[in-house]
Amino acid sequence: RPHRTELYEEPPPGCLPIVYSPDYNITFMGLEKLHPFDAGKWGKVINFLKEEKLIADDLIVQAREATDEDLLVVHTRRYLNKLKWSFVVATITEIPPVAFLPNFVVQRKVLKPLRTQTGGTIMAGKLAMDRGWAINVGGGFHHCSSDKGGGFCAYADITLAIKFLFERVQGVSRATIIDLDAHQGNGHERDFMDDPRVYIMDAFNRYIYPGDGFAKRAIKRKVELEWGTEDTEYLQKVHTHVEGALNEFRPDIVVYNAGTDILDGDPLGGLAISPQGVVKRDELVFRAARRRGIPVLMLTSGGYQRRTARVIADSILNLHGLGLI
Repeated sequence: RPHRTELYEEPPPGCLPIVYSPDYNITFMGLEKLHPFDAGKWGKVINFLKEEKLIADDLIVQAREATDEDLLVVHTRRYLNKLKWSFVVATITEIPPVAFLPNFVVQRKVLKPLRTQTGGTIMAGKLAMDRGWAINVGGGFHHCSSDKGGGFCAYADITLAIKFLFERVQGVSRATIIDLDAHQGNGHERDFMDDPRVYIMDAFNRYIYPGDGFAKRAIKRKVELEWGTEDTEYLQKVHTHVEGALNEFRPDIVVYNAGTDILDGDPLGGLAISPQGVVKRDELVFRAARRRGIPVLMLTSGGYQRRTARVIADSILNLHGLGLI
């Protein structure tokens, strides 16, 4: 029954399990500047990693676009059809002028990058199982569920990656999502609401978007943070709850949604974590998983400042320097 997918083909040997494509970046007549998001951040992360000689183009795995058939593993046909209306995409991406563009332009300039990042997440899931870790330099669209997008998230890449693994990879029957983006991950929460195979830990600013009370019922470990939470308190809570989560439920894979919108000064996150705090946080998660021999799939998710790309690159370099990747 499983459809054939390009996304699970073996990458060339010798590649690092870091997934990216230049198609991730959204560039379109300056329209992307109307959103607080740095829509070229993914490419900037890659450029920093190249400068530091961690990677080269032929050493990373080229992401491929998820097809409709791939997306239908989770999404309803009805939802995918809705994305053929530009105003729906404008609402989801929070870029109002998109509503006035012909849909073929919206598909090519906005949705194709998001579909390619989604393909990247699905590919990285299998790579993480094969190699013990993988990083998709994009993805983490945690506000999208099978039939509803929002908050810049048009495809449910986290749900998709996990469902692909459950359906196609031997020995994967339990997954833990550790969602440390500043926002509540209501998309995967709604998708896995009654699924005992998926354990969700979510630490987020309790006062900001999406405030989805229904979705909160799916969270097994809920860490609701106050405005302006700083490094010491944040890292202590993350450490306690990541350890607790992995002691309570032993998954076959950890999907780590590593949003950098927790950074001090983020216009949407409302928390006050330093760049060093972000690097330390990622290290804590990788240490906890690696110590238990659990593969990690890391996604970059939200992060809305110009300095975000540098912080993500520094974190990846730190993980590499410590031998965690």
